[in-house]
Order: sequence, then structure tokens, then C-alpha cells
Amino acid sequence: MPLIELDTADDPRIADYRNLTDVQLRLAREPAEGLYIAESSKVLRRAVDAGHAPRSFLLAPKWLPDLEDVLARFPSVPAFVAPEATLEAITGFHLHRGALAAMHRPAPLPLADLLASARRVAVIEDMVDHTNLGAVFRSAAALGIDAVLISPRSADPLYRRAVRVSMGSVFQVPWARLGSWPEDLAAVRGAGFTLAALALTPGAVPLGAFPAREHERLALLLGTEGAGLTDAALAQADVALTIPMHGGVDSLNVAAAAAVAFWECRYDDAPPAV
Repeated sequence: MPLIELDTADDPRIADYRNLTDVQLRLAREPAEGLYIAESSKVLRRAVDAGHAPRSFLLAPKWLPDLEDVLARFPSVPAFVAPEATLEAITGFHLHRGALAAMHRPAPLPLADLLASARRVAVIEDMVDHTNLGAVFRSAAALGIDAVLISPRSADPLYRRAVRVSMGSVFQVPWARLGSWPEDLAAVRGAGFTLAALALTPGAVPLGAFPAREHERLALLLGTEGAGLTDAALAQADVALTIPMHGGVDSLNVAAAAAVAFWECRYDDAPPAV
């Protein structure tokens, strides 16, 4: 494998890794250039196990033994090795996990193909917090959600922080970015899904009273942090659901609410809890 030792942060070959803390720059650049960044050895492994192809690796020396087998799987992909101080100068932050990979971004999945075999789908409107988005994907993977759909203005599931928080679950759960919102919800309904909105709205059905298992196909609509779903999205829903609260609390964080809804709306054939 081509191990390349770096002695400067200015090497043009590691341009993929520069300015990783500049969120706006990365959100504009990464999709346009067809790449994303996988951070930590565990996430990196999950990316390649999901069939994603690396462009290059960037590692601290101490992580070479741990990732030797991964590097061996891609003998033509360059692996750049640098001291931690140089890595920090390149990326803009201290790498606690010491391993990064620039990955080729997979081709988008057609909506019709994604919905064809799905029974439980999460639909996310304008979620801009990458931590929340990553947490929703992790819950989706754990609790039987077959696919995730995101609105055009939602955050990038393959942004570094979202990938890290999801622990690589964004590679496990098929997802697609919708092109038109909320008009594309008609295609979801047309595929046989009941649209159920998680919303604090008059007439909302308590989640425990909703007969989720009577719905062969169910799409759970989740809104943005704070404001929740827009009126336009709510108008597309067949039913509104709410999670009963105690102790004077009016609502949960959207990622926590998603996990509760995913569990309550699961199929009876879900695997036993461990």
C-alpha cells in the first residue's frame, strides 16, 4: 500500500482534508466535488463495508496497525501519514480518533426504488442540525426504519459530524433528498404510505393510541428543531401524532421524539431487544 509521510500541511495532495471545521465551505464543496469525509476507524470501516470507495486516507502513525487490513483492501489508494500536530494544522481540529478518509460520495438513490420495498419511512423537513440528523439516522437503523427522506433544505447526512454521530448508520439506512417540497410527499402517498406527522397540533392522536400496525406502509414526518413541521407539510399529512408529556415538559428534542415514534410504530416482527 502506498504510505506517504507528510512533513507539511501545505501538500496539495491532501486538499480534501483542509478546513474541515468550516461548515459552510464543506457543505458547498463536498457534494459538488462528489466526496465526503469519514472520521474514526469505526466509521471508516463501516463506510468501506457499505461498499463506498475511498479516495485517500489520512492517519496518525499510531492508527496504522489498527487499519492495516482496511488499507490492504485498497492497495492503489494513497494513505497519508502525519504527526498529530500536522493533522491538526491540515484539518483545523484535534483528531481524537486519529483516522480520516476522503470517500467518493455514492450516487443518489431514485425515490421510487427506495420506496419499493420499504414499510416504515422517516421523512425529515428542514432539519439543519447535523447532530440531530445523525442521531435520527442511528435510531432509524436500530429501530427498523427502512428508509429516510430529507427535504431539499435539510442538512447533509454525509457531512462529517452527522456521519460521526450516526456511528456510520447513514451508510446502513437508504436515504434520498427530495427535489420538491412538500410536493414530493404525493409520491410517497402514491406508493401506498400513510403520512403521519409528529406535531403539537390540535386534534393530534396520542402516539400510544395510534394503530400503527394496521398500516402496512407508514411514513413518519419530522420537523425542524424548534419550529416543527410547516403548515404546508402538515396539510399533506393523513394524521397528526403527539407524544404525551409529563412534568410540565411540552416536547422532546426532535431526535429523541423520532426514536420514541420509531419504536412505537415498529412492526411486531422486529428483533427482540438486547
